[in-house]
Amino acid sequence: MVDQALPFRRSEEGLKVFVRVTPNAGADRIEDVMRSADGRAWLKVRVRAVPDKGLANKAVIAVLAKAWRVPKSSLGVIAGATDRNKTLQVGGDVEGAEMKISRWFDAHIADGR
Repeated sequence: MVDQALPFRRSEEGLKVFVRVTPNAGADRIEDVMRSADGRAWLKVRVRAVPDKGLANKAVIAVLAKAWRVPKSSLGVIAGATDRNKTLQVGGDVEGAEMKISRWFDAHIADGR
């Protein structure tokens, strides 16, 4: 079961992940979970790529796929392609991906809840 305090939700199409991206960062990394003013949870991700021609989006997908051990092809930006706040969708084996992502959050983002 997905924790409601986490920045992902299951939908009919797959698993939606809500991400806040900082491009032009010093390193590619996943930081923590933040809350917006409306209480929505976002996963903070920093990437070295510039926000030009989809380079930052590709970098975000690469960082998350590597951390979560899912294929890059299973991740896609479905909203916010030109915005810092993005919604990604994880397709393919949704149950398997949800389990991997939940485990990753348990191991790496303890105080973001």
